[in-house]
Amino acid sequence: MTRIAIHGAAGRMGQRLVALGSQAEDLQVVAALEYAQHPKLGTDAGIVAGVEEIGMPLTGSLDVDVDVEAMIDFSVPAGAEAATDLCASRGIPLVMATTGLTPEQENKIRAAAEKIPVVWAPNMSTAVNLTMKLAAMAGDTLKGVGGGVDVEIIDRHHRYKEDSPSGTALKFGQVIAESMGQTEHVHGREGITGQRSQNEIGYHALRVGDNPGEHTIVFSMLGETVELIVRASNRDCYAQGALTAAKFVAGKPAGLYSMFDVLNL
Repeated sequence: MTRIAIHGAAGRMGQRLVALGSQAEDLQVVAALEYAQHPKLGTDAGIVAGVEEIGMPLTGSLDVDVDVEAMIDFSVPAGAEAATDLCASRGIPLVMATTGLTPEQENKIRAAAEKIPVVWAPNMSTAVNLTMKLAAMAGDTLKGVGGGVDVEIIDRHHRYKEDSPSGTALKFGQVIAESMGQTEHVHGREGITGQRSQNEIGYHALRVGDNPGEHTIVFSMLGETVELIVRASNRDCYAQGALTAAKFVAGKPAGLYSMFDVLNL
């Protein structure tokens, strides 16, 4: 059984991690962390998550005597930075699922991975990571096609998402650029932009309703188009992926791991 701590336990994703993690037979939630001024500190994390009591209150700090084999951070950038510092100082394996990080915060994660094992991915979904592999395969196959290939990435998320485009969309772009060689990344278009360059990848972010996440990758040529579409119907796919990553990272040597490593893709 893997003993896990959840950082950002009262957030939308944190609540699902608490609910699913507390019900898993091979996991034990031993800490549910939130920021020090959170109004629900002291409340049982299961109640906050909308399930039965799990005997674990929300706390603003991690007791020194709590044995944690992996911590999952699914919070906000400032929380992610705090979780990274905590895990690096305590030697706790980390699953980093928070997006929208600054370059400085990203560098902290890379530095932490020299001391502890870190699974870092912009998206924890099995289907999304499989689609990234398919996107890389498509890029390898289509690179050099006569007439050129235009690549556009569309991401749809709920109205409350604060970063645009999504970290997942940016990761799709990175994977495709590594396969096809594009060097320009264009975010939206307006006005007289001129003829489209085939050396670019275009990104378009939609923020609508309660959409938990949807990405469309368009490879368009003269006369034909390939589209890869991956969508979530609820947030549990992200939570289940993060829990799988926590089981993977526990006991691993220091280093930076991806969901490709977790899923053996």
